Amino acid sequence: MKFIISSSALLKSLQKISGVLSSSSTLPILEDFLFELTEDKLKITASDLETTISVELQPDMAENPGVVAIPAKMLLDIMKTFSELPVTISVDMDTLGVELFAGEGKYKLVGHRSDEFPQIPTLENTRSIQINGSILANAFNKTLFATGNDELRPVMSGVLCEMDGEKLTFVATDAHKLVRYRRTDVKMDGAASFILPKKPLNHLKNIIPDDADLEVKMEYNDANAVLEFDDIRLICRLIDGKYPNYEAVIPTQNPFKLSVDRKILLNALRRVAIFGSKSTHQVRFKISGKELVLTAEDIDFSSEAKERLTCSYEGDDIEIGFNSRFMQDMLGTLETDTINIEMSAPNRAGIILPDTADDDPEDILMLIMPVMLTQ
Repeated sequence: MKFIISSSALLKSLQKISGVLSSSSTLPILEDFLFELTEDKLKITASDLETTISVELQPDMAENPGVVAIPAKMLLDIMKTFSELPVTISVDMDTLGVELFAGEGKYKLVGHRSDEFPQIPTLENTRSIQINGSILANAFNKTLFATGNDELRPVMSGVLCEMDGEKLTFVATDAHKLVRYRRTDVKMDGAASFILPKKPLNHLKNIIPDDADLEVKMEYNDANAVLEFDDIRLICRLIDGKYPNYEAVIPTQNPFKLSVDRKILLNALRRVAIFGSKSTHQVRFKISGKELVLTAEDIDFSSEAKERLTCSYEGDDIEIGFNSRFMQDMLGTLETDTINIEMSAPNRAGIILPDTADDDPEDILMLIMPVMLTQ
């Protein structure tokens, strides 16, 4: 088995799929890339059993097609050192010895048998939908930070994907915060609901090009989902279980409405939070008239901070505590100049909404639970 390929093209492809590699796997073969060479194509695959991702390349020369697993870390490390030049990889299929020739260098390592590599799942009885790549990347960026890490509630460690023919909804929550990202400009046939795991989505949001013309094909059945774009094909196992009824926890009666500049509030929160408690991350919001006062203190270290902001507010005077880290995460992922915060009581969840036009196809709602105020 032998092929010649551009070093930069190979490195770029390896980096696209290396994010799913597992460094703590009990199966050594999962620390390898699977190379499959045909007459005119090179397919490289990485897997952690739950997620499998493949990339296809066009080698400059290919002879003696074959399949072999090559240690990923060693290959990535050597490829990162090369400038743009042709690389020849030759594999002795009897001994599984791998030789790599680049410029004046010759490098040897040992590959592994391909039959040890996990079988790539084939999907049956699937349905599919085409989604714009920038919409998908945006949805993952806006929701993933709100997923949970509780192993006892695995459904909350993923992102719920709901389709009902008229709209596409992504939801993430860890019981302290919740994000509902909805698009009304994506059409699909029929309804579906499934939970996508966090790890492959985190990887996907880093490699999906932010290209308005890119179409991503999402195929799914009861157990797996496949996402395909450009030369990438990712298969992930869906999280089994019933997602909480998120609509039931979103309060609908929120008479107190605060409107404030997003960047000014975000920067003020960053400053004030430095002086607050490192265990509760509590920042107190005191709102009256056109004034918002942020305060935080850490009694153990005798540190405190207070900052006044101008705002637009409708409702009774209110004092409410929020977790500054959660609030910063939310404000940091939004993009509008102004945000609206809707509240009803100091012990009820607050709703954060970007200030967008009524006909905007993107509908984002963020919910944050209050922190009990310490006197």
